[in-house]
Parts: sequence; structure tokens; C-alpha cells
Amino acid sequence: MERNELIVCRDVSLGYEGQSVLTHLNLTIQAGDYLCVVGDNGSGKSTLLRGLLGLLAPQSGEIWRAEELRRGAVGYLPQQTRAQRDFPATVFEVVLSGCLNRPGTRFFYSAAQKSEALMNMGKLGILELKDQCYRDLSGGQQQRVLLSRALCAASRLLILDEPITGLDPAAAQDLYKTLSYLNEKEGMAVVMVTHDLKSALRGARTVLHIGRSSLFSGTVADYLASPQGRRFREAEQ
Repeated sequence: MERNELIVCRDVSLGYEGQSVLTHLNLTIQAGDYLCVVGDNGSGKSTLLRGLLGLLAPQSGEIWRAEELRRGAVGYLPQQTRAQRDFPATVFEVVLSGCLNRPGTRFFYSAAQKSEALMNMGKLGILELKDQCYRDLSGGQQQRVLLSRALCAASRLLILDEPITGLDPAAAQDLYKTLSYLNEKEGMAVVMVTHDLKSALRGARTVLHIGRSSLFSGTVADYLASPQGRRFREAEQ
């Protein structure tokens, strides 16, 4: 494999109980990529993320992951449930819990892990919130906390499932700017499922469009020139 390849899908089919949701997927995620995953509801976007994370085995084909991803190095930001939004813990406790995903973690957090959690909170501008209760925060603040938590688990790759759901426009744009910073300045690869195509394409480098009967994978420019990108182009006119 190439040194900069993080995940490679070869002719992959994914689904549940013998029923395929995605078929014949070929996809390569490289270090520093910013991949935007789009498609209609029920097209298989969240199923894909489960496959990329190793939570769902392929029905056929192969999903190869770099050794560092098998040891951790990937942070996941799922869609929040109401119960998770009301989680009664401090911001620092939530962020620090991201370290639990790492192999060899002991019962007690190390000084280095606590320092890293504080550093990630500083990167995302929430250090002053560290002693506040997570459930008392705004939606945008909660997403920054969860992103800080994901950074404690990740060193190479962030995977996000509809991260702007429930956010007001200003908070959503703030989150996009943060993701672009992490991608461009920190070298973090980003894979993001989103319905907010217009905003997402400003930061993305590549697009995976999952259709009912077809798949598109390529650069943003190629996507905008493709039949799959036609609906987006027409909506912008």
C-alpha cells in the first residue's frame, strides 16, 4: 500500500441481514484528504461510515485500513441523541473520555492525556468552558466539545456524521472553519457526511455521491461537472 493511504475500499458491498445497502464501492482515503459524502436519505451514508470505522464487516470486497488506524488514530463524531445532549458531565470529563479509545489506556488518565485534552480544548476555543456542565451548553459549543473529544482519539483521521444538524447558521459556519483549520494546518484527514452541500464543498477536496443506482467519487471540480452534480448546479442558478 502507499504510505499516505489510510483506508482503501475495493469493490465493497455493505448492508444488513443479507440485504445490500451499498454495492461495488471503490474508494481511497489518503492522509490530508477532505472527503464530503452526500446522497439522499437512506442511500447508505451512515452505513458507509460504520464500514470505514470497522463496525460493520463488508458483505463482499475488502476494506483495508492503515496499521495506525487499527491501533486507534481515528476520531468519530456521530449524530447526537437527545440523551447524549443532556449528559451530566463537565466539558473536561467529556473531552478527556476520548482518550479511552486508545489501546493500553489504564483506569486513570495520565498527566499527558489531561494535557492533551486541555490543548485540544484550546485549539477549539472552549478552554474557558472546561468546568461547565456539558448539557448546559449551546448546540455549537457541544459540537466543539465533541470535536475536541474526537481529537483526543484521533491523530490522522476524523469521521463526522451530519455534524451541523441542529446548529444555527453561524455555529455551522464556525464548525466548517474549524474543520478546514484542522485539515489544512494540522494535517488531519476529514470524512464528513452532510446535507449542507454548498457550505461543505467550500472546504472539501473530494466528493463521494451515493445515489440509488450509481456512485460518484472524485474531485469537487469533477463532481460539479458530473451528472450527479447537476442538481446542485441547477439549484445554485
